[in-house]
Amino acid sequence: MSNVRATIITIGDELLIGQTIDTNSAWIAQHLNLQGIDVVRRVAVGDTRDGIWNALTEELTRNELILITGGLGPTADDITKPLLCEFFGGKLVVDEKVLAHVKEMFTKRNRPFLERNLKQAEVPDICTVLSNRLGTAPGMWFEQDNSIIVSLPGVPFEMECIMEDEVLPRLKERFQSDALEHRNIVTAGEGESFIAEQILDLETALPPYIKLAYLPSPGIVKLRLTGRGNDEAQLIKELEHHQQLLAARLKKCVVALEDIPLEQILGNLLREKALTLGLAESCTGGYIGHKITQISGSSDYFNGSIVCYHEQVKKDILGVKQETLDEFSVVSEQVAVQMAEGARRVLKTAVGFGITGLLSASGDYSVRVGTICVALTDKDRTISKTFHVHSDRLRNKEMAVGTSLLLILRFIKSMI
Repeated sequence: MSNVRATIITIGDELLIGQTIDTNSAWIAQHLNLQGIDVVRRVAVGDTRDGIWNALTEELTRNELILITGGLGPTADDITKPLLCEFFGGKLVVDEKVLAHVKEMFTKRNRPFLERNLKQAEVPDICTVLSNRLGTAPGMWFEQDNSIIVSLPGVPFEMECIMEDEVLPRLKERFQSDALEHRNIVTAGEGESFIAEQILDLETALPPYIKLAYLPSPGIVKLRLTGRGNDEAQLIKELEHHQQLLAARLKKCVVALEDIPLEQILGNLLREKALTLGLAESCTGGYIGHKITQISGSSDYFNGSIVCYHEQVKKDILGVKQETLDEFSVVSEQVAVQMAEGARRVLKTAVGFGITGLLSASGDYSVRVGTICVALTDKDRTISKTFHVHSDRLRNKEMAVGTSLLLILRFIKSMI
């Protein structure tokens, strides 16, 4: 069975000049993929009539499903709605249900309802209106010949709401596609080329309907198996068989068999072992703590992070000794050890972690740029390590955080 092919069109000058990053396309593509719909094109156009009109005309010759985001607000540059009305030969009318919803939202927010806000309740009379419970701009569903065109607001949380409430259920009901399944393996500590070499024979032996993708990020390489077929149960069985073969081959670097971030893998392990973690962060400025607290329920195992960017804070709060700073410099394993011990003591945790480093050229340090020193301590042992990163400041911080999470994970795994 052939799968539905889709195009995503995003509208906005801010996307073309790089002022706003297009996260909508990624979200839509991921969720369409889960329903077996193939996104084969993504097109970005500016806030111009010709740009939108030409993109829509061209994409309708290519694919049977078009999803558009952007240009549905009350301001003068929001031209998508009248353009779609003209494109499909309809006229704008006030939808009373949408109008009541818009007025209710303004009342709840204690804001005056302006004449221009009436535009939000206008919709083409030839579309199916898709309710937007989180905003004022409704979505619109058009059908022409054998094609479906869906127009959605550009505000990400509003777009996601309409997709989940209205669009995805309608698409699931309308289209029957081959089963599409994914299985994942998360590895850490080895590079993409090394992993590819280790599993070359297993990858070569995959059947044609199962594909393997490598998804690298700092310190992590995710492997994603994707299978498509008309027998869902058999497909799942085969995917899990190949997942286990790959995981067994890479067992020394496998950290999870599901697509979850490293901080969630770490959190799951801390909760499983009933351990608590405290951080002392210098060069990362609290970013490791930020990552950990992105996971709901992290207060079960994470007591906090002391951001000790200045030397005086390291001394006053964590108890780092002046003689240690003088002898070894602030970027040293010796200082990282005292930071980790201080974090464990002050935050009253089972495990303490300290990190200090030089992310970019500044000050007068005896270490080279990119030097990162870390330490971990519990009631029985203390370990420390120095590693180096080699990019710009922001990238160096990202790499330091990813490596730190991996080191903490391995330390926790090794605890009795």
